[in-house]
Amino acid sequence: MKSVLFVCLGNICRSPTAEGVFRHQCEQLGLADQIQIDSAGTAGWHVGKPPDARGVAAAANRGIDISGLRGRQVTPADFYDFDLILAMDSANLNDLEILKPADSEAEYIGFCISPDPICHWMFQTPITGATMALTMCSTLSNTHLEDLSRI
Repeated sequence: MKSVLFVCLGNICRSPTAEGVFRHQCEQLGLADQIQIDSAGTAGWHVGKPPDARGVAAAANRGIDISGLRGRQVTPADFYDFDLILAMDSANLNDLEILKPADSEAEYIGFCISPDPICHWMFQTPITGATMALTMCSTLSNTHLEDLSRI
């Protein structure tokens, strides 16, 4: 089974949104039982808390329910349990590089690390741009379905 972990700072806006969109797309494609999907934060501030209400509402408007997700922090085990770890921004990617155990074979890349200022802005301010972030997650999730097929 392939596995993907979406990672942001606190795991209450960007990464649960990306998890929800990706899970929804996998269900639509009949792949839900073939891909393990989760999200986490590099910091532990929001462990056990639900996603931000604005993100939950924006997702619900698209038929995606992320209300049952709860924040958790990245653990060393994640680097062994997931094939693909996707950072929401360059700071998250730097944190993952520091946290990654030396013998981990997980591939991790930036989900939206781009010189495009609009892309960068959307993922730096996901709560204020929840609907726009959902649109970007939908587009980028299709790309990462292809990434998983190469692993």
